[in-house]
Amino acid sequence: MDPGITQPKLGFVGMLRFFWRQLTSMRTAIVLLLLLAVAAVPGSMWPQRSSDPNGVIQFFANNPTLAPVLDRIQLFDVYTSAWFSAIYILLFISLIGCVLPRTMHHLRALRTKPPRTPARLDRLAAFRTVTVAPDELAEGTDAAAAIEAARTQLRASGYRVTVFQGAKDLSVSAERGYLRETGNLVFHTALIGVLVAVGLGGGFGYTGQKVVVEGQSFVNVKGSYDSFTPGRFFTDAELQPYRLTLDTFTVTYEEQSIRAYGQPIDYNAKVTTWLPGGKGSDATIKVNEPLEFGGTQLYLLGNGYAPTITVRDGKGNIAFTASVPFLPQDANLTSTGVVRAPDAVPEQLAFRGFFYPTAAQLPSGALTSIHPDLRNPVLTLFAYKGDLGLDSGIPQNVYALDPKDLIQIAGGDSGVAPLELRPGQTVDLPDGLGSVTFDNAAPNAAEGDWSHSVPRFVSLDVHHDPAQGWVLLFAVLAVLGLLSSLFIPRRRVWVKAVEQKSGSLRLEYAGLARGEDPGLDATVESIAARHTGGLKA
Repeated sequence: MDPGITQPKLGFVGMLRFFWRQLTSMRTAIVLLLLLAVAAVPGSMWPQRSSDPNGVIQFFANNPTLAPVLDRIQLFDVYTSAWFSAIYILLFISLIGCVLPRTMHHLRALRTKPPRTPARLDRLAAFRTVTVAPDELAEGTDAAAAIEAARTQLRASGYRVTVFQGAKDLSVSAERGYLRETGNLVFHTALIGVLVAVGLGGGFGYTGQKVVVEGQSFVNVKGSYDSFTPGRFFTDAELQPYRLTLDTFTVTYEEQSIRAYGQPIDYNAKVTTWLPGGKGSDATIKVNEPLEFGGTQLYLLGNGYAPTITVRDGKGNIAFTASVPFLPQDANLTSTGVVRAPDAVPEQLAFRGFFYPTAAQLPSGALTSIHPDLRNPVLTLFAYKGDLGLDSGIPQNVYALDPKDLIQIAGGDSGVAPLELRPGQTVDLPDGLGSVTFDNAAPNAAEGDWSHSVPRFVSLDVHHDPAQGWVLLFAVLAVLGLLSSLFIPRRRVWVKAVEQKSGSLRLEYAGLARGEDPGLDATVESIAARHTGGLKA
């Protein structure tokens, strides 16, 4: 009969202990850290609602089949998704479970004396022995004096030392390099600090996006944002009141190099800021140069043109007038936008427009833009009439128009050409439904100078993170801890003194490293040379 191997059953508590040990192992922490890095990759592959809501809208428009699938697995909200949060929390628990026991062990090790000197130092790899003749020794130098000199020398070099009395010898045991383990623990503790700070910063902070047209202002209240993403613990008290006006936005384009002709080389947003009760102050926002103001950082994300459009209804009343941001579609800023005039009578009106900063005609007859600056601005509009559905209470995308319940009256299959306007022009709508005016006019349009004839807009990304200072502090500590753990060697050194019958003094030096230490032999040689040199007359 084969008795086999009988193992005790773990039971429920045993299984919990087993999983806890697996979770809190350093190997698991490293795997989770790598997994977190991999999980963050989709956040750079697809636009995120927290930082680029317009990009998400555009992705849905361009990929109506794929976008809902990606949305179901939260790829547009990666950093707040359930799966990313699960990895984040498991990593946090794993690091704490790794660091706490190691910290307690390290504290005990710091209070422990260096180990007793081995009986056979010559068995160690780094070993030196020196015999000093009686006539070479300084007066009064014996084994006790030699060991005291060694103890003083090693302590001055940063070693923890202990003197041991043997049967026939005296020795000093020294060790250093505990800062290596301290650095390792500081590194892992700082990683936990970064995780905590990022979590708290995300919980109490907020991000928001706002499109601001030249000459218009933005006030730091929730209702002013185009999109607003608060943290889990956010309160309105986190919003420090301030006002910002976009005075001018200028772009410098490459005009010399043929290969890079028309490429933007500099963006410059001039703004004026106000705090409550204070005077306005001028500031500049540029790419990679955010404005820190009112407890927030304002980043320049995007830009484009905002043609000023006025719609008059069939009775000649103004049903709509505003500078409408048009979203760029290519490098030459061919842009699209939507205008809704729900107050028009007798029919509500809507327009889907295309703006060309430098219009040119393709062989097919279609228009395109051949330069991103204003050289030949043209606005074309597809016009619709009918119920816009704004009274239903269902929110609509201001940058998109669904024409399925509308009747097209200009452009497309309507039988009427699209409306085409230059700055300052007005065109009438079919069937006496009103007119549309492209209100902008260049000051030197007669000379062909269209610069600054159409206002520009900027897309601002507003961040408030109350914990970013702590994140920086923990990041610096992590780097310092990592450098300490990589470059500080862990060593033990012994010096033994034996008095010979002839009156000479036999000195033994040995060293032992924890891990690879190519400099150990040179260190032992240096200690021996300095020590024996100090003993000689």
